[in-house]
Amino acid sequence: MSIAPALPSASEITDLRALARALAVEAGAVVRGGRPDRVEVAATKSTDVDPVTAMDRSVEELLRRRIADRRPDDAILGEEGDDVAGTSGLTWVLDPIDGTVNYLYGVASYAISVAVVAGDPDPAVWTPLAGAVHSVVDGATWTGARGQGAERDGTPVQVRRPDSLATSLVGTGFGYQAAQRAEQARVLTHVLPQVRDIRRLGSAAVDLCLVAEGRLDLYYERGLNPWDMAAGGLIAAEAGAAVSGLHGDPATRRMTAVGTPARQAELVALLEEAGA
Repeated sequence: MSIAPALPSASEITDLRALARALAVEAGAVVRGGRPDRVEVAATKSTDVDPVTAMDRSVEELLRRRIADRRPDDAILGEEGDDVAGTSGLTWVLDPIDGTVNYLYGVASYAISVAVVAGDPDPAVWTPLAGAVHSVVDGATWTGARGQGAERDGTPVQVRRPDSLATSLVGTGFGYQAAQRAEQARVLTHVLPQVRDIRRLGSAAVDLCLVAEGRLDLYYERGLNPWDMAAGGLIAAEAGAAVSGLHGDPATRRMTAVGTPARQAELVALLEEAGA
């Protein structure tokens, strides 16, 4: 059995939050200033509709350099590059552009997501410490730190508390594999009649932050990677959201469901009923 590492002090976590914010904002400025009129796909990942751009790669390289300079003992888990081992027990979890398809087409929203976690870099067991999500199009920056709350541009945020599932605005997203999309569509037909409406914006990191500030009431998605949820999930939790999977499991690739606790529990039950 592995022994959980000692967590940093509150002041150290505050410093990690500030660094995550600085990294996300710097990377966001690079993306905003460097987007050409026509973005080309540099490669694809899981399928032909799961793109990687040159900007994804260059921004992750920038973030990795900055972290290596400031925190050389920390590990790095990024979407586009090789994992970097560390000795501190902390791992930076990076998504250089969350919402790459939106970036490709010039559609909001897309964001930079930077988080730091303690323990194994696995959402099922990690302890999120600090994170920042920077929305490239409008420049908004959300941050969160363990035990220290969540903010948007320095102003504290809290989840909204709708009266019922029927009056809840729900965000979701879809995967890239055809079979997975078909299954998600089936689940959606079960959820949609029970809620106010559905929004699919295209960036999980932004969706989670919108839950944190009450612009979405709930969010669920199957198939999120660690870098999709690391910063946004912490920010939502620090804003008062429940963050979990189904059947008592933590939020992982199998399912992530987020929102004010009473309504999130109802959404989880609805998803379980649907066989999500």
